[in-house]
Amino acid sequence: MHEAVGTEPVGTGLLVAGITIFILAYAAIATDRIPKSAIALGGGALMILIGILNQEQAFHHVDLNVILLLVGMMILAGIVRKTGCFQALAILAARWTGGDGLRLMLALSLITAVLSAFLDNVTTVILIAPITVFVATRLNLNPVPFFIAEILASNVGGAATLIGDPPNILIASAGNLDFATFAAHMGPPSIIFLIVTMFYLRRVFASQLVTDPARAEALAALKPGDAITDHRGMYIGLSVLGLTIFGFLIHGALGWEPTTVAIAGAALLMILTRPNAHEVFNEVEWASVLFFVGLFMMVAGLIELGVLNAVSDFAIELTQGNVAATAFLVLWLSAILSAVVDNIPYTATMLPVVQRLTAEGLNPDNILWWALAIGADLGGNATIIGASANVILAGIAEREGHKIGFMQFVRYGVPLTIVILILGTIWIWIRYLAFA
Repeated sequence: MHEAVGTEPVGTGLLVAGITIFILAYAAIATDRIPKSAIALGGGALMILIGILNQEQAFHHVDLNVILLLVGMMILAGIVRKTGCFQALAILAARWTGGDGLRLMLALSLITAVLSAFLDNVTTVILIAPITVFVATRLNLNPVPFFIAEILASNVGGAATLIGDPPNILIASAGNLDFATFAAHMGPPSIIFLIVTMFYLRRVFASQLVTDPARAEALAALKPGDAITDHRGMYIGLSVLGLTIFGFLIHGALGWEPTTVAIAGAALLMILTRPNAHEVFNEVEWASVLFFVGLFMMVAGLIELGVLNAVSDFAIELTQGNVAATAFLVLWLSAILSAVVDNIPYTATMLPVVQRLTAEGLNPDNILWWALAIGADLGGNATIIGASANVILAGIAEREGHKIGFMQFVRYGVPLTIVILILGTIWIWIRYLAFA
């Protein structure tokens, strides 16, 4: 991720204008009346047009690691999807659950959470989306509850490991944390969060997933093998996908970036299967990709204006050097702001703050890194734009004709997020502070 490149002080007029642009853009996104990609790109362009940023600064903050990782995994998932592989997996899941809508939603959510820990949550939701559409269509159920449940589960599962959520990669790099250390500290609380999440999902979605017994029986009776339309393509696709996943697991040891692994996997699969390039690129959720471009540009404006650093510095001053207060403030501040500005650019902004506090002796046992990870990863569950996985799966849902409204997601995301953050606060206290 990029650090701010601007150093010149800004006038009050530009400061007010930048904050106003961001607030109005966020409000417009919340109304769901205008495509959020258009709003984000428009907001980013305004930051340039009125002089908050120049074009070089704006593009400097567009993180190509995130953009190309998304594109690479979308290409991989799109090619594999055309083989019928995901439909076969959906049929297997339906068989395990007897075709019951609620049990199937819980099963897919659990699978999403587990895979999110060992791949990353963006890749996982890209892979799970076609399965969701298939089973929901067969059961004549609205897939939106499935999608919302999978988004929530993906962020919970992704919090467990270094590669599970993009902010974790940033945190581990800045804090010199290896895979095993990260998993040892974040894995146990993530398991607790996942258990709570599964009970929550069962409670809030049970009435929306009542299944017609005849449809459930018909789905469970399908044969997985019949869904495969291209066996050769499936074997090649799964092999390349497996290599890509393995690359994610060993990328640190080899000095590779996850983005390099993703685009290499996509290129290899296209070479081996030789699909129609235009059809492949049509599978990419360009609306979601461009939303991130615009969002990075808008957040760049806030960074260049010094808004995010000012908020962080002011909040940290309130703790007056108390480790516990600092940890809790980092956790809750991270959660709140990650829900608003997306957890990737927010995390990048907080890294130097935590590093400075570490140098001042306020980060024993890396407590602030774990607080930042919990806050940024789980705070992203509060809104539909709070995390990359949210945006991607929402984009896929909209393309399938099932738009997830901003406030619709908030109704489910905010209550769960508050509960998990309370549990995270308790975890931080017991694990790192109570017996110190």
